[in-house]
Amino acid sequence: MSAPTGRIAAPRLVRLLGAWHAAGRPASSALVSALRLLVLDGRLPPGTALPAERELAAALGVSRTLVATAWEALRAEGLLRSRRGAGTWTALPGRPRPQDPPQDQPLDLARAAPAALPAVAHAVDAVRGDLAAELAGHGYHEYGLDLLRERLAARYTARGLPTTADEVLVTNGAHHALALVLRAFTGPGDRVLVDQPTYPNAIDAIAAAHAIPVPVPLLEDGWDLDGVAAALRQSGPRLAYLVVDFHNPTGLLLDAGGRADLTALAARARVPLVVDETLAELDLRAAPPRLAPVRGPGTVITIGSAGKSHWGGLRIGWVRADAEVVRRLAAARHAFDLGSPVVEQLVIAHLYADPEPAIAERRAELAERRDLLVGELRAHCPDWGFRVPDGGLGLWCELPGPFSSRLAAAARTVGVRLAPGARFSVHGGLERWLRVPFTLPEPALAEAVRRLSRVASVVGGSPGSDGEGLVPVA
Repeated sequence: MSAPTGRIAAPRLVRLLGAWHAAGRPASSALVSALRLLVLDGRLPPGTALPAERELAAALGVSRTLVATAWEALRAEGLLRSRRGAGTWTALPGRPRPQDPPQDQPLDLARAAPAALPAVAHAVDAVRGDLAAELAGHGYHEYGLDLLRERLAARYTARGLPTTADEVLVTNGAHHALALVLRAFTGPGDRVLVDQPTYPNAIDAIAAAHAIPVPVPLLEDGWDLDGVAAALRQSGPRLAYLVVDFHNPTGLLLDAGGRADLTALAARARVPLVVDETLAELDLRAAPPRLAPVRGPGTVITIGSAGKSHWGGLRIGWVRADAEVVRRLAAARHAFDLGSPVVEQLVIAHLYADPEPAIAERRAELAERRDLLVGELRAHCPDWGFRVPDGGLGLWCELPGPFSSRLAAAARTVGVRLAPGARFSVHGGLERWLRVPFTLPEPALAEAVRRLSRVASVVGGSPGSDGEGLVPVA
């Protein structure tokens, strides 16, 4: 029988349960239903240790007998497991966890990608009728389903960038969208301007297109637009790729004035500008001043995805550009694929019929996890420096020494996967930096920091990769 890998406090569990006591139902069955939903939705992941029966009963204001009855029912379903001396923790039926000690349970901080929102499962159920109509056709839509393109266009319009459906191309994620743009706009040996640090998979996509990334280092407080201007003049890139909304990995946000200056620079140099908006919806401020998507006098191509806001497993992204550019990209995609999966497009279309509730839920969830991560790092890794970002998915941490790769390699011995700073650089380096996402559930996130603090206290000396630079990153 496996051991728990994290713990949730009684007050936190009470908040997650919400209004669990439905009128007219036995209290124990209502508690069972509420806890079952939390486990199956991934909000109480397998291995989460639960409060003691007496402690939870006091927090809920119910009898211990009621909690014990609910626990017994959930154990019978395989959703809870118990062991004398170890307590009770969550599980998934039919998927026993291995007999490993806690430090051998992998906690993935290399992929900054949260689990699916509950709304995703509801959307899957809701689109069955729409799918029946699609089954009568051939299922190939090189531009994407009209319904989804219309709803994505409406979202751009609501955010301040008037858009029509013929200005949207549905892709298999934002990474696929970038690959299409690279194929359509660059050739072997062409240069592509990028910010530094930047999204690792963008570097890989540029290399796969046989193009050459030209990095422009970010300043401590944002983009070096003078540096961008110089790189545009001196290197003559065919394309520029930037992440200006809660930049991955630094979390920086380019303001309205900076966006106008950036698009003016790109237009003057006649360089198409690719803006990765994958994190644009993840503004975690209480009352965020919404920034409109980047637009300008030159060619601006926006790529986006539902991977971070809803769920990466849907693998649906998009391009927003002038209709002529969209047609050019659709022609280029025939060498890659013949269109995106219909079922996943229907699910995203359903979610974007009224996108704000689900996105607001994601923002609230991430804000709590960000704040928890900040507190845990300050408590357990007090010599790490970082700026608390207003949005995005992670903290860009400055280490007390140049040992990011060594730390990432050592972290594997305690069951934590990390992407070292060098992974976010065109030419390596950044050994004083480490991205720590706040996408794991709170108990797992707290446990990951505690494990990291143990290995960080003994890691030092010259940096070494040990192959960790090849770790998959998201």
